[in-house]
Amino acid sequence: MLDEPDGSRLPRDDAEAQLFPRWATLLARLVLVSLVAVPLGLLGLLMAVQYMPYVTGQTITPEQPVPFSHEHHVGGLGIECRYCHTSVEHSRFAGLPPTHTCMTCHSQLWTNAAVLEPVRRSLAEGRPIRWRRVNELPDYVYFDHSIHVAKGVGCTTCHGPVDTMPLMRQAAPLTMGWCLDCHTHPQAHLRPEGEIYAGHWSPPPDQEARGAELIRHYLIRTEHLTDCSVCHR
Repeated sequence: MLDEPDGSRLPRDDAEAQLFPRWATLLARLVLVSLVAVPLGLLGLLMAVQYMPYVTGQTITPEQPVPFSHEHHVGGLGIECRYCHTSVEHSRFAGLPPTHTCMTCHSQLWTNAAVLEPVRRSLAEGRPIRWRRVNELPDYVYFDHSIHVAKGVGCTTCHGPVDTMPLMRQAAPLTMGWCLDCHTHPQAHLRPEGEIYAGHWSPPPDQEARGAELIRHYLIRTEHLTDCSVCHR
């Protein structure tokens, strides 16, 4: 309203009366929403990143000094896990085969193949092949291969169908949640002794009942499987 000399007031345009432009209200609302949405979005992103293959290593195939094919050696030739990973039943680590294990066959087969030159050089120089670890856990995680295979957990449960892998890759995310899924419900994953090293084992329709029986057979104390000290020592 505008004052006239006689004291009367005249209306004026609403836009002229506003201290701030109309879009200022929208901007203020967006800022207020952003103060809440942006931190929550960043928190969600940080939570999601830890499950991405780039972080967990799942599906990633590291380059190796020799392109060893599990598909050929395990799936094609039928070589069992324990032939190369000799310490899997009595040690934390499954172990890697020494060079002379490779040369048991390759001193007679593919003796001049260029792809096997690092193997021949390793034997001649007495230096082990520097394989890159495929499945790697943080230093603060304790994992023992021997107790898992002794209690009926098969190799492919964690390592995937290695007999179909031309080059070895990490099949599982190996996150804490992934491990706890098995520790809280072990009967879904347990196998009889004769199937632990089987490449294509799949649970039968009555796995719940068989798994419960295997828990008793292997004397698994399920009440302690989720204790912190089991994996963090």
